[in-house]
Amino acid sequence: MTLSDFDYKLPEELIAQEPPAERDAARMLVLHREEERWEDRMFRDLPEYLDPGDCLVVNESRVFPSRLLAGRTEVMLLEPVSGDATEWRALVRPGKKLRAGDKVTFDDTLTAEILAVNERGERTVRLISDGDVHAAIERLGHVPLPPYIRRPDTVEDRERYQTVFARERGSVAAPTAGLHFTPEILEAARNAGARVAPVSLHVGLGTFQPIDREDFENHHLHYERYAVSEESWREIESARRVLAVGTTSVRTVESVAASGALTGVTNLFIYPGYRFRRVNRMLTNFHLPRSSLLLLVSALAGRDFTLAAYRHAVERRYRFFSYGDCMLIL
Repeated sequence: MTLSDFDYKLPEELIAQEPPAERDAARMLVLHREEERWEDRMFRDLPEYLDPGDCLVVNESRVFPSRLLAGRTEVMLLEPVSGDATEWRALVRPGKKLRAGDKVTFDDTLTAEILAVNERGERTVRLISDGDVHAAIERLGHVPLPPYIRRPDTVEDRERYQTVFARERGSVAAPTAGLHFTPEILEAARNAGARVAPVSLHVGLGTFQPIDREDFENHHLHYERYAVSEESWREIESARRVLAVGTTSVRTVESVAASGALTGVTNLFIYPGYRFRRVNRMLTNFHLPRSSLLLLVSALAGRDFTLAAYRHAVERRYRFFSYGDCMLIL
């Protein structure tokens, strides 16, 4: 297979620009792998597909407002590289103009100094603040909406581009399958007999990094930090079926299953041919053509079945990507 085998046509108007009026109001395309059939449902129906002994794995990483703007200059923070969170790995625009030693002033309380230009074009930057750095980022930062959402971020995005179970700050993009959940849906899942196991993978470049080669097997993802508590792992190991909410939860569970390490970093790249160790069900949004996320979905559901379901979703006018509808793979 080559990367071109994971392409599909998507009308631009199907790319969701706003979240649904209510979190749990998304449509849900349910894929039954064994019968190779699907059904059109609503996300609110999810608890109907859960049984006692199931484990619902959710990523509780929290998105922080990582985009710092000064006119046309942008510094997008990726992850801290110092214990006091004053030095960060970051993407900058315009990249060619910002060299080591340059400074970008956001207001009279926060400045970024470019310390180094790294291998893949990222910068190491030092944040200079007269107060708490994280407080300055929260006050001045913008929500890191993906580029296919063609509008500025709003105050509402600070809540809606965040899951209801978000806890530890660290992601530069939302684990979007989790955006559909409400406390009521989580309670209904528990009432159905399922356990909910929180894990954490801080979403960085690794999740959304474009694949730039046809022989995708030789592509390497960026590393991302993850953590799973002993309690959550006991729930996952003992579960009859593991339903991972989102590709980040899939990669976290499978990384632990492969390495045995409950905390660490992972660049696990899952594509067709991969043998899943613990995950056997997944809830996920619809993903970009030719992306590592679509390859992961195809590894679980099969390429042909996945792309046929995507064509159906296009025909039925499902909403795509971060603020769009979702797919349940059984």
